Amino acid sequence: MLPAESTAFCQIVRDAGFHLTVETAGTIDRETPCDLLSISPKFGSSAPDPRQYPKWNKLHSERRMPIQTMRRLIESSCDYQIKFVVDTPEDYQELIEVVQQLEVPAQQVWVMPQGSTNEAMDAAAEWLKPWVESQGYHYCDRMQIRWYGNRRGT
Repeated sequence: MLPAESTAFCQIVRDAGFHLTVETAGTIDRETPCDLLSISPKFGSSAPDPRQYPKWNKLHSERRMPIQTMRRLIESSCDYQIKFVVDTPEDYQELIEVVQQLEVPAQQVWVMPQGSTNEAMDAAAEWLKPWVESQGYHYCDRMQIRWYGNRRGT
């Protein structure tokens, strides 16, 4: 959503008859013509290491959770989902707080494990999947990792 031209691009794709899903961190309030808007808020725990990347850590902290922007995106979309990537059970409380702040029903929430290997995702599923189901959310896997491995652009 960073380029201003993304709105026009989305419209061209939809006008061509394609189903369009747009995934965004929800930090930019821009018209997004699409069939499904997948908003993926970033947890505080996902910040870059402040010692190694002080500038990016600061920017992440300042920009990662604009609840009002996410609400406007939800209100203007045809269909949406809120998608979280959970690294540890310590992320649970922030996930619940974000869902409450966004005022979205549990059936719009999708949760997947952090992991760059199948083995890591399988291990995380053991503790994550039962919690997700107990909250009424949807559990989903990171299929791009299963299919292609941990590669950029997939």
